[in-house]
Amino acid sequence: MSSARRSTVVFDLGGVLLDWNPRYLYRKLIPDEAECERFLAEVCHPEWNIAQDGGRSFADAKAEAIARHPDKADLIRAWLPRFAEMIPQAVQGTVDILERLHASGVPLYALTNFSRETFPPTFKRFAFFQRFRGIVVSGDERMLKPEARIYQLLCSRYGVRPEDAVFIDDSPKNAEGATAVGIHGIHFRNPAQLEQELRSLGFL
Repeated sequence: MSSARRSTVVFDLGGVLLDWNPRYLYRKLIPDEAECERFLAEVCHPEWNIAQDGGRSFADAKAEAIARHPDKADLIRAWLPRFAEMIPQAVQGTVDILERLHASGVPLYALTNFSRETFPPTFKRFAFFQRFRGIVVSGDERMLKPEARIYQLLCSRYGVRPEDAVFIDDSPKNAEGATAVGIHGIHFRNPAQLEQELRSLGFL
C-alpha cells in the first residue's frame, strides 16, 4: 500500500510531546550526579516505573521499592507527589507540528505508556491534549507498548484502520511494534526529523 494513503497521525507523549525525565526532579533531591544516576538505575529504575504504566498502583510500587531500599524511602515517596516536576515543559517543536496537522484537518490520536495516576493531572496541564480525538493510556488498559494488542485497541476503539495510520514514538521498539500491526511507525528523534518524515508521507 502506498504511504501516500496514510491519513491519520497517532502520537506518543513522553519524549515526543512532553519533555519528561525523572532527572529534572531527582537532580534537585540528589545533587551528586553519580548518586542520582545510581538511584535511577537501582531504586526507581525504568522497569520499576514501567510497572506503573502497566497498571500497578503507586502505593504498591512505593512499598516494593522501600522494601528494597528502606534508606531511600523519602526519595521514593517523592516520585508521585512531585511528578509534575519531571515534565517542566512540552516539546514545543512537536506541539507546533501537532497544531499544523490539526489545522489541516488530520485526525489525531495519542497512545501512551503512562500511569493512570499521573496521567489525569498531566492532561489538565497542557492545552494541546484537546487536539486529540482519542487517547489510549496504558495504565488504564493494563497493557503496554510494544504489545500488539494496545495498538489494535486504539484502532478498534476509534475506528482507525492500521493501513491509514502513522505512529510516532521516541522508542524504536514502540515504533516497530506499530509497524508490526500495519501502522507506519516513526522513531522520533527531534522535531526537525519528524517534520521531514511527515512531509515525505504527504502530511505537511
